[in-house]
Amino acid sequence: MKHKRSDKVAETIHTTISTILSRGLNDPRIGFVTITGVEVTDDLHLARIFFTVIGDEAAKKSSEAGLNSAARFIRHELGKVLKMRYTPDILFKYDHSQEYGQRIDDLLREVGTGNDGNDSEDR
Repeated sequence: MKHKRSDKVAETIHTTISTILSRGLNDPRIGFVTITGVEVTDDLHLARIFFTVIGDEAAKKSSEAGLNSAARFIRHELGKVLKMRYTPDILFKYDHSQEYGQRIDDLLREVGTGNDGNDSEDR
């Protein structure tokens, strides 16, 4: 399988940002954040970093605001590790995929329990 350079850069960005967050940022708005994915454009000029956070909707919004305000610092730290001519701009976005997956799982359970084992009558 062929790997694009953007995929390799995305992996490096993922591990580097995870390390930066584990050391902690001095922003009280940022809660317990987990990086779930990184997408880098093919021209390597933009990196979208997807994250989840434990907490309610207010915690999600404040963590996203805190991460985006720390983006310049994080980009500077990335530049030290990536050693590229141009360090990608970074944009933090909340990852809704886990909530979406949970919703689908709940719906499937609801359909499964609503069946009551009466499959023979439906035939």
